[in-house]
Amino acid sequence: MAKITGLTNLVISNNQLSGEIPLIWNDKPDLYEVDMANNSLSGEIPSSMGTLSSLMFLILSGNKLTGEIPSSLQNCKDMDSFDLGDNRLSGNLPSWIGEMQSLLILRLRSNFFDGNIPSQVCSLSHLHILDLAHNNLSGSVPSCLGNLSGMATEISNERYEGRLSVVVKGRELIYQSTLYLVNSIDLSDNNLSGKLPEIRNLSRLGTLNLSINHFTGNIPEDIGGLSQLETLDLSRNQLSGPIPPSMISLTSLNHLNLSYNSLSGKIPTSNQFQTFNDPSIYRNNLALCGDPLPMKCPGDDKATTDSSRAGNEDHDDEFEMRWFYVSMGPGFVVGFWAVFVPLIINRSWRRAYFRFLDEMKDRVMVVITVNVARLQKKCKWERRQHGT
Repeated sequence: MAKITGLTNLVISNNQLSGEIPLIWNDKPDLYEVDMANNSLSGEIPSSMGTLSSLMFLILSGNKLTGEIPSSLQNCKDMDSFDLGDNRLSGNLPSWIGEMQSLLILRLRSNFFDGNIPSQVCSLSHLHILDLAHNNLSGSVPSCLGNLSGMATEISNERYEGRLSVVVKGRELIYQSTLYLVNSIDLSDNNLSGKLPEIRNLSRLGTLNLSINHFTGNIPEDIGGLSQLETLDLSRNQLSGPIPPSMISLTSLNHLNLSYNSLSGKIPTSNQFQTFNDPSIYRNNLALCGDPLPMKCPGDDKATTDSSRAGNEDHDDEFEMRWFYVSMGPGFVVGFWAVFVPLIINRSWRRAYFRFLDEMKDRVMVVITVNVARLQKKCKWERRQHGT
């Protein structure tokens, strides 16, 4: 390999290679992809890799590399994907990373990096995957993180970005052909503190994982502006205050974890929150109330009582109507026999009853005959008046 001066791709990932990375980089000006992921390589990253002026993909994840990121790599200004995850690297994150203006993917997860997240990261305007999870980073998150416009820009044309493992919805997934569509920020399991970063401008962000840190304060009210957010994990922090009402606007959200904080108030019940019926989502937020937690909110008991009372009234009305119809049958039978049985048994009552009916019939017939005669006489009189 050392003698191949025209080498453009070096992909030896997913093998059982061990030992240190060989020093073969000084005469490889056309090499743009180096993928040695998922081996057992050890030692430090050779500083001579900084001579790869055409390097676009540097994938050294899943090894046993130690030491710091060599400063010579700042010469690789055309880098698209920088993946050193799952190693044993240490030291501070270099500020010169912000000079890699073409960078799309920065994955340094599962190492021993410490210190602050450099604000120069905010200069990476094309970055759409930022994964610094499982390190020892401390301090506050740069307030300029919302300037990562690569997470707010729609990609219309398909582009190659290699192959990458991304934690999405609590699972580690491998992306390749659709990697360019993934927009993710994962800063979980560090020692970060302060308030949550203002990232309302990142309209195409799909995954935000800030869990297992020391963030304080409220969840930003404008978090509802992240319309494409599918995964939100803020668990195991020290967040307080209510769950913002704007979060019901996150209609794409399908994975939520707010457990082990100090949140308070009523859990929203609209839109996507109707599907979040697992109590573990809100576990150990002692002042949260409402479904799906067993703790009811103030006023819920009254609403339940009113509802129960209304239900009881409806039940009573239904019960009364049912008995009304049930009693109609026996009442009709009793009334019928109360009138006609005496007429059948007692002859004098029967004669008097039918005599009464004959008299009433005669009276009705007389009234009808008299009224008909009057009406006929009136009609004749009106015809004569019209004839004269």
